[in-house]
Amino acid sequence: MRLTDEMKEMVERLRLCYVATVTPDGKPNLSPKGSLKVWDDETVVFADIASPGTMRNLRSNPFIEINLVDPFLRRGFRFKGRAEVYESGPEFDFVAEALWSQEGRQYPVNAVVKVRVEQALPVLSPVYMFNDKVSEEDVRAIWLKRYGVATQSAPEINQGI
Repeated sequence: MRLTDEMKEMVERLRLCYVATVTPDGKPNLSPKGSLKVWDDETVVFADIASPGTMRNLRSNPFIEINLVDPFLRRGFRFKGRAEVYESGPEFDFVAEALWSQEGRQYPVNAVVKVRVEQALPVLSPVYMFNDKVSEEDVRAIWLKRYGVATQSAPEINQGI
């Protein structure tokens, strides 16, 4: 599965995502990650900073889903694939150095997870499906106001956003 320019831009802009794995006894596990990066046209990577459960799960079952959603635009992507864990090498250096240069070396990068994206699906608020007159700018203005980030006036749209 080839990542589109839109997917790559969203990964680089947001970085925060949620990673879903499955425990060895079949239970779901969801873990936030703030280090998601694009590795190449088919692959994303992220750091294991403090996720022993996620890493344990991936070592017994490499299947993974990554959800990335812009909270103000109410849209994003779901990436499904298989994970590989690296404790050294180019993938590790790529993610660790980017994290350390931005946040400082106090962050312990225990490993890096590389996910070849086998399927990418859109995540889209129902407002985009049920209201053909709403724009991304409208949705963004509404959610900036609802989160208290902006006080500007927002359109009054009550269609599930």
